[in-house]
Amino acid sequence: MTDPKPIVTITYCTQCRWLMRAGWTAQELLVTFEDELGGVTLIPGSGGVFDIVIGEEVVWSRKQEGRFPELKELKQRLRDLIAPERPLGHSDRKDA
Repeated sequence: MTDPKPIVTITYCTQCRWLMRAGWTAQELLVTFEDELGGVTLIPGSGGVFDIVIGEEVVWSRKQEGRFPELKELKQRLRDLIAPERPLGHSDRKDA
């Protein structure tokens, strides 16, 4: 039996009306990591929350970072956790 694929959780602030942002982010992650993810769950929250978590690992927290993630950096962080050898094409960081 194979291990289940990880599920990303996006908790977004309903008071701030961030459902569309959360949905768009979920769509982008599902398209990019269609073979690596088991799904993306959207969870309504409040108080300005916009957190992206996989398992127990916080991938992005708007409150901690002070901003929303650029999709490129979010994909890079997620990739580094679930498929470190996977290339991201145009979203991949350039080697310095």
